[in-house]
Amino acid sequence: MNDVRAKKFLGQHFLTDENIARRIVESLSSESRHVLEIGPGMGVLTKYLITREDTDFHVVEIDRESVVWLHEHFPTLDVIEGDFLKYELTSLFHDSFAIIGNFPYNISSQILFKVFDNREHVNEVVGMFQKEVAERVSAGPGSKTYGILSVLLSAFYNIEYLFTVPEYVFNPPPKVKSAVIRLIRNDVNTLECNEKLFVQVVKAGFNQRRKTLRNALRQLNLSLGAVPETILAKRAEQLSVEEFINLTKTIESCQ
Repeated sequence: MNDVRAKKFLGQHFLTDENIARRIVESLSSESRHVLEIGPGMGVLTKYLITREDTDFHVVEIDRESVVWLHEHFPTLDVIEGDFLKYELTSLFHDSFAIIGNFPYNISSQILFKVFDNREHVNEVVGMFQKEVAERVSAGPGSKTYGILSVLLSAFYNIEYLFTVPEYVFNPPPKVKSAVIRLIRNDVNTLECNEKLFVQVVKAGFNQRRKTLRNALRQLNLSLGAVPETILAKRAEQLSVEEFINLTKTIESCQ
């Protein structure tokens, strides 16, 4: 298939390096027996994933031409035609499952927010992202890239930055580097605080990250009277996940 048609099929940057494709698939732990690939396009990862033994494997693809191509080249593959962001994931697997993909950059953060919302079911994620997003997700407290997704996801997942991917292994080459990260579900089932309030506190803190938490949290219209000044004087990027949990518990006790 020529390059022009490949671009038409994918509507995104097409990974052409087979070694990197294999490396991404090999990054998925052998324990993950239920796997969903997002946006397989022309199957650069799919052809390696489909050979995994004892794996219940499905793909979800929004592009109609890519769906037709996948049916032609992988006739036994279960191809779900639709938008991953709108798909009810729990209807696909009865047990926990892994997600893998060369994710479209324009929706990669939305994919991760959906993973967070389905954290009770998604036990692993291996994905290629824009390098900036990968660094943000895997960042720790004190980093300028540490943000909402860093906190929310690391509360329930162990996150690893695996490797950087150069621009020239894609067609067409993107203007930015890419990176592959892995998320493995940790042992936390529920947080020791109101999880809905936890999300609100984290988002409010980072939505105005240059402000102190005292000022950033005002938008929530909640009493902060019992929160120590040493915490309120900090900025969101300075707090660890545990400190955000404790902050949420303290705010909850004030209401």
